[in-house]
Amino acid sequence: MEKPLTILQVSLYHPTLGPSAFANVPPRLQHDTSPLLLGRGQDAHLQLQLPHLSRCHLSLEPYLEKGSAMLAFCLKVLSRKGCVWVNGLTLRYLEQVTLSPVNRLFFSGIQMLVRVEEGTSLEAFVCYFHVSPSPLIYRPEAEETDEWEGISQEQPPPGSGQ
Repeated sequence: MEKPLTILQVSLYHPTLGPSAFANVPPRLQHDTSPLLLGRGQDAHLQLQLPHLSRCHLSLEPYLEKGSAMLAFCLKVLSRKGCVWVNGLTLRYLEQVTLSPVNRLFFSGIQMLVRVEEGTSLEAFVCYFHVSPSPLIYRPEAEETDEWEGISQEQPPPGSGQ
């Protein structure tokens, strides 16, 4: 009996180019557990021909968390030119973040919504792509907060080992 694959439901939107920006995007892409590369280069698994996109702009990297039997994903920025906004965080070159069940991404003019639906297969996952006719994100700017506000100055920051 075949195990159900983890599914990534990916919605895409570009405000000026519209659906034509995603003409080469397949409706379904099954991938093994190696990183899935997104960019405009020949090595990218998901190729988008956009001028401000790097040849390898970002990767979706499946992994197993300790004690879990389900695939989890992190997003890693591979572009030296730009940054990627993910759920309120701005990531730059080689920075990464663990994806939650619902994720809002913004990069190179692209708005992307990624929903992770767990499956039991540890050998592969599948992406279903949908091109949206309307915006997916209404405030793509990361909100800046002072996370140390309200923490006493005498206390070391959490995780500092002091």
